[in-house]
Amino acid sequence: MGFAQTQSQSAPAQNQGPSQSQGQSQNPTTSPADSKKADAAKAPEITQDNNSEVSTHESDTAFRVPVNLVLVRVVVRDEKGKIVGNLKKEDFRLFDNHKPQAISHFSSETPKSKPVAEPAQKTASAKMDEMVNPEPPKAEMERPSQFMALLFDDSDSSWEDLMRSRKAAENFINSSMPADERIAVYTVSGQDQIDFTDDRAKLRATMDKMQQRRISPVSPDGTGECPSVNYYEADQIVNQNNSEALYVATQDALACAFQNDQRYLAQAAALAQSVAPRVLQAGDTQAQYATQRLKEVVRRMSAMPGTRSIIMISPGFMTPDNQEDVWQVIDQANHENVLINSLDARGLYTPDLGDISQPTTGSAVVAGNRFSYALNQQRDQGYVLQDLADGTGAGFFHNNNDLEAGFRLLMQSPETSYLLGFSPAEMKPDGKFHILKVTIPGTTKYEIQARRGYFAAKKSADPTEVAKQEIEEAVFSQDEVHDLPVELHTQFYKTEALNAKLAVMTHLDVSRMQFKKENGRNNDSLTIVAALFDRNGNYVMGSEKILDMKLKDATLTKLGNRGLTVKSDFDVKPGQYVVRLVARDSEMARLTTENGTVEIPY
Repeated sequence: MGFAQTQSQSAPAQNQGPSQSQGQSQNPTTSPADSKKADAAKAPEITQDNNSEVSTHESDTAFRVPVNLVLVRVVVRDEKGKIVGNLKKEDFRLFDNHKPQAISHFSSETPKSKPVAEPAQKTASAKMDEMVNPEPPKAEMERPSQFMALLFDDSDSSWEDLMRSRKAAENFINSSMPADERIAVYTVSGQDQIDFTDDRAKLRATMDKMQQRRISPVSPDGTGECPSVNYYEADQIVNQNNSEALYVATQDALACAFQNDQRYLAQAAALAQSVAPRVLQAGDTQAQYATQRLKEVVRRMSAMPGTRSIIMISPGFMTPDNQEDVWQVIDQANHENVLINSLDARGLYTPDLGDISQPTTGSAVVAGNRFSYALNQQRDQGYVLQDLADGTGAGFFHNNNDLEAGFRLLMQSPETSYLLGFSPAEMKPDGKFHILKVTIPGTTKYEIQARRGYFAAKKSADPTEVAKQEIEEAVFSQDEVHDLPVELHTQFYKTEALNAKLAVMTHLDVSRMQFKKENGRNNDSLTIVAALFDRNGNYVMGSEKILDMKLKDATLTKLGNRGLTVKSDFDVKPGQYVVRLVARDSEMARLTTENGTVEIPY
C-alpha cells in the first residue's frame, strides 16, 4: 500500500510515563468503561514469536469484493430546486444500456453527518495537577474536515478569464474559508501551485503569480493561422470528413493567402488540409493535459481524511478523442468519494469572433458558417464541465459573470447525495460505452442529476488490487464504521526535546469475533492499518499489519476476557496529529474504522 512500515516494540522504561490519549485511563474507579480500558492496557501484545496460534506479518490480503462494481452518484431535487434527502434504495431504478440492473450498493451521504472523534480522556493525576497548577485554557485542535482543491486551467483560459477567475477565488478565500477547511491551488500546467493549507496569505501569493501557459505553440482556436480554423472545425475536417467544413476552410485560405484568386483554389484546399491537423493536435494535447492533471488531483484528494471536493476553473475543452479518459476520471472520483465541481471561467459569454478592430482574414462568403463553428465550439467546450459535475453529483456554475458567487455556491456540497452501485451481468471487457439512466418511478416532479454513462473496462480487474484500493479508500476517508469489535488507543512519550515515540494500539475483543472452525482451530485474519495525518490533513506515515489467528478452543476462552492488542510505534516530532485506524476481516469482509487526535507538546 505504500505505507512506511514500523516494527511493533515495547516502549522502554522512562522516568516520564507515557502520556494518555484516546483511552487508557489509570483512574482506580471500577466503572465498566474504566475496567474495559484497563483490560485493553493489560491485553497481551502480539508479536511475531508469541506462538503458532497468533502472529502478525506485513502482507496483503485479498478480499471478497465485486471487481466490476459501477458507482453512480445521484443528486435529487424537487420542483423548487431543493435537495430531496429522504429517499431509500427501493425508490430508485437503474438502467444500463436500457436494461434494468439490481442495485447491490446503496448509501445516503450527508457531509454534515461526518463523525468527530471524542477528546482524549485525562488521568486522575492529570486532573489533580490541573487543579493545583491551573494553566490558561488551551484551544482544542481544529481537525480539518473539509478539503477543497482549486484547479485552474491556465492552458486553455484566456488571460482575461484567468485573471478574473483568480481574483474571484481570492475574494472567496478571504471571506468564506471556514476554520476546518484546507485549500490547495493546482494548475493544468503544473506551475504556480500550493498544497493544502489554511494560510490565506500563501494561497493569495500563489494565485498572484499565476499566468497563462499554453501547452502547445498552436492555439486550438486557430488564432494566428491562415486559415483561422478552430478546433471544432478541424475535428469536422479530419475526423468527420465533413466536406462543408473543408469548403469553409478552403474559402478562408483563399482569402487570407491568395486574395480570393480562384486560380489558386487547389492550393488553398491543400493549405486548409495542412492547418486542420495542427489545430486538432493542439486541441487534443491540451485536452489530454487537462484530463491527466485532473486525474492526478483526484488521486491527491484521495489521501485527504475528510470531505473532498475539487473546483475546476476552466473555459472547458473538447474531447472527441479523449472522452473515455474523462469517464475514467469520473469513475475514479466516485470510488474515492471526491466531488468535481466545475466553474466556467468565461462567465456570461458571447461567441468569440476575434478582434473586431482588426480587418478580417477570412472569406465573407462563409462568415455565417464560421460564426456557427464558433458557437458549436463554445457549446461543446462546456459539455465536459457538465459531465464532470453531473457524474460526481457536484455543481456546474456557468453563463454567469458573478464568479465569486460561483465559488461560494460550489463550496457547499449537496446536503444529501445517493451512491448507487451495481455489478453489470455478463459485462464484457471490451471498452465499449454503456448508457446509464436513473429514474424514480411514480413521480415526475423530481430533477435527477447523475452520470450519463461509463466505459467498460478493457481487461478484468485484479481482485488483489481491488482489495488494496478498498483499504486505502477507508484509510483516507473520515467515516467511522464499527462492524468489528476493535478499539483505538494511543500513548506517547518524549525521547528527546524534539523527538517522541507514538504508540497506536489496536485492541480486539476476541469474545465477540466470528471465527471459522477448521481442523480444530478457530481461524480468522485481520488487516490492520494505522495512519498518521498532520493538522492540515496531509498523510505523514502509516503501518499495515496482518493479524493471523488460529486459536485452539482453550486459547479462545482464555483470551475472551482480555482480548488481544496489536501495537505499532511511530517516531514523530512534537505537534498535532490525526490518527486513523482501519481493521478489515478477511473471512467476513467486515470493516472497522476509527479516528483519534493526539497532541504531543514541544
